[in-house]
Amino acid sequence: MVEITFIQPDGSVQTVTARDNQSIMQAALAHKIAGIEGICGGCIACATCHIYIPEEWQSRVQSEDNEQSEEEIDMLDMALGKRPNSRLGCQIKLTSALQGLKVFLPKT
Repeated sequence: MVEITFIQPDGSVQTVTARDNQSIMQAALAHKIAGIEGICGGCIACATCHIYIPEEWQSRVQSEDNEQSEEEIDMLDMALGKRPNSRLGCQIKLTSALQGLKVFLPKT
């Protein structure tokens, strides 16, 4: 099990427990995290699981076989509030190495 903390735009925080190899989007949906819709179910066909990965977590996330694909980059180009640290939660699988991960949700 992996703990992940979701930080809303207003600063409110919700920490949840997720299964290993569950995506951030799946964990958010299972715990009804506001701001994560996952409309496409993880097919990289929408950006309704858009999140921000803090700088201090970016290399650890990438090293857990969560490299950003061209499809994800293209879909994020359509996301409102895109930043250099934007990711799609459906494309990040949680592992024990990501225990304590914090992610921020965009305003939109």
